[in-house]
Amino acid sequence: MKDNKSVIVWLLIGCIMIFIMVLIGGITRLTHSGLSMSDYNLITGTIPPLNQAEWEKAFELYKQYPEYQKLNSDFTIDDFKSIYFWEWLHRVWGRLIGLVFIIPFVYFLLRKQLSRSTIKKAVILLILGGFQGFLGWFMVKSGLVDRPDVSHYRLAAHLVTAFLTSAYTLWVALDLIFPNRKTVNIKTRNLIRWCLGLLVIQIIYGAFVAGLDAGFVHNHWPMMSDGKFIHPTVYSEQNPVLLNFIEGKSGIQFVHRILAYFVVISVFLIWKSTRKLEISKFQKKGVNALIILVCLQFILGVLTILMQVPVWLGVAHQLGAFLLLLAMTYTLHRFTK
Repeated sequence: MKDNKSVIVWLLIGCIMIFIMVLIGGITRLTHSGLSMSDYNLITGTIPPLNQAEWEKAFELYKQYPEYQKLNSDFTIDDFKSIYFWEWLHRVWGRLIGLVFIIPFVYFLLRKQLSRSTIKKAVILLILGGFQGFLGWFMVKSGLVDRPDVSHYRLAAHLVTAFLTSAYTLWVALDLIFPNRKTVNIKTRNLIRWCLGLLVIQIIYGAFVAGLDAGFVHNHWPMMSDGKFIHPTVYSEQNPVLLNFIEGKSGIQFVHRILAYFVVISVFLIWKSTRKLEISKFQKKGVNALIILVCLQFILGVLTILMQVPVWLGVAHQLGAFLLLLAMTYTLHRFTK
């Protein structure tokens, strides 16, 4: 059994498709389209309404749920069509990703082109993909009961699972691209690991911000507002106070702001730790990519706050986080044996 270039291409295509999925998901979230499809049909759900009667039926179903009743009661069927499109595309693209993972996997398996190690890793990827689909519907269900919005906890689980699935897909591809690895410096490797963990926490808080629309408050920088670095609502919005940092808009935005500084500092510490080391060109490219992407991501975050989250900028900020995570994954792989 032999791993080859076609397997690597398959895995990298999977990464690209998840990137597009995150793009579509970001647009879906920021256009408030995620609750437009209030039922789940794995097969028939891939076909959108094709005539006026089917559109009216879908619209009548939408009217039965809180988002229409509490927020969009003035919607016309044309308004409904505009939000339906993004959620439909999001779901269909997810199904397509599943097919792109499953069909080639079976093909490579039958052709004996996968090593035992790669088979185990591919099975993990398939499990992660299936779990991601479940989390998507689990998230949508939370917005169909009482309040016209999804749980920010479930949104974070859905988003972070997508990010981690892509990162692991890249890792598996890198195992095939670079079968021989060595650790240049254990301290640097451990620093990258800590920075990766910090970045994942920051991504979780980014999802919290998105889920609670916390980006629409305190649209100033570097102060939150009124010349205050910590706005009073950060510690007075909820009771007990600790809930502010996981459920309060001000508290969650504050944590997201602070973590951004720590992520930037951590990446620069990685860069500094490699300055006096003899590193390969691939390791150097990874570190340079981290510096560029973390600076770009920080600027996008500031602009997103200042401009009160326009759709294009919110999506760009989310994609920036995705690329930064992949760069961190690549860099860690290059410094790990």
